[in-house]
Amino acid sequence: MNKTISATDLGIDLKHEGKSGLFKWFIASFLMGKRIQAEIAAQAYRVIVEKHARDTALKLGHCTHRQLVGMLGEAHYVRYDETTARRLLKLSARLQEECAGKIGNIQRASESRQASEKRLAAFEGVGPKTIENFMRDAGAVLY
Repeated sequence: MNKTISATDLGIDLKHEGKSGLFKWFIASFLMGKRIQAEIAAQAYRVIVEKHARDTALKLGHCTHRQLVGMLGEAHYVRYDETTARRLLKLSARLQEECAGKIGNIQRASESRQASEKRLAAFEGVGPKTIENFMRDAGAVLY
């Protein structure tokens, strides 16, 4: 059974970190949304966001594909490393272009939680599991 990892488990304080906490939790949720062990996904989050300080869409978007694949490999997130790296770069670029890099802007532009979820689902690689993970903790802060 895959352990459920929360934002708090990763040291993310969604109430006090505001927009940066939402971005970090979204990246963690994205990584955990794949068919990979939750602890490996959590380690990938720690390597990317904490060790390499890629804690905003802008900073993450300034990685090269090769750098991201290396970070994922460092965390043993190797099953989907190439596609995950590509999708993380696309996600960062789209967040920058459409939302000024802020996940919270998706919520502000949406009339309901369901509309926010639909907007999140439009990002490549964001499926029902990522949205479920993200909203499990972020929903209480956003809605």
